[in-house]
Amino acid sequence: MAAAGVRRCFVDGEYGQLHLRVAGRATAKPAIVCLHMVPKSGRSFANVMPLLARDRLVLAPDYPGYGESDHPPAAPEVSIEDYARAVWQVVDHWRPGAVDFVGYHTGSMVALAAARQRPGAVAKIINISAPIFTAAELEQYRRYFAPIALDTGGERFRVMWERIMHYRGPGMTLAMAADSMAENLRGGDHYEWGHRAAFNHAEAYVRHLRELQQPLLVMNINDDLYAHSRRVDTLLNNGERRDFPDWGNGFLDVRPEPVAATMLNFFDAAFSRRSKGND
Repeated sequence: MAAAGVRRCFVDGEYGQLHLRVAGRATAKPAIVCLHMVPKSGRSFANVMPLLARDRLVLAPDYPGYGESDHPPAAPEVSIEDYARAVWQVVDHWRPGAVDFVGYHTGSMVALAAARQRPGAVAKIINISAPIFTAAELEQYRRYFAPIALDTGGERFRVMWERIMHYRGPGMTLAMAADSMAENLRGGDHYEWGHRAAFNHAEAYVRHLRELQQPLLVMNINDDLYAHSRRVDTLLNNGERRDFPDWGNGFLDVRPEPVAATMLNFFDAAFSRRSKGND
């Protein structure tokens, strides 16, 4: 069966319009909702969506303030729970019935928060990396991801590009890196609001992992959260960690076929309760 195309549209949300990508159509299988890292957008999933959508609906929204979605107000500070509510505002527009979540970095937190908001509507969850931090790491990351003011020398953009190059994964081309950079710029001066929300949510994410009832697969790719994600094993209530040491940043574009196969195998398989990694 030919891969479905990816369409784009807007729906009304709490903070204005929410932009999303759509592939496939609703079937008896749960829709897959793809939740991006920050400061990216649903575009991160564009190449894998058609492969996931051969027999189901797939949605990839942009959180408020990212991609082409409208910004939330500056106060109160936007939270992971706010992003999760926005996800349900998108899902409600399509009314697919049950959903499966794929969350990536910040999206891992959003997926679990959304599942807590409507536990009966969520079948299974994939977290691409588990952002589990120590107190010292949180302090370090808050400094590292502090917003950089605009200046005539372009310091913000230089730092963005250097970080993309530093964390560039196997097979990630310069064109892919440029696309990643472009997504960073869409956040404007609010581009680090999502990281702030994630760091504020770090303790809640650990609690949500412990209490999660839905089956969870942690896909631990070899990026800046590889070691952090290995901490998840003792927190898993109903899931498992699988390591992918040959996959890194850009893997959704570099290896869409095996990525989609891994995700669909998990979503479509009968789940047996497990709670350990794959050491």
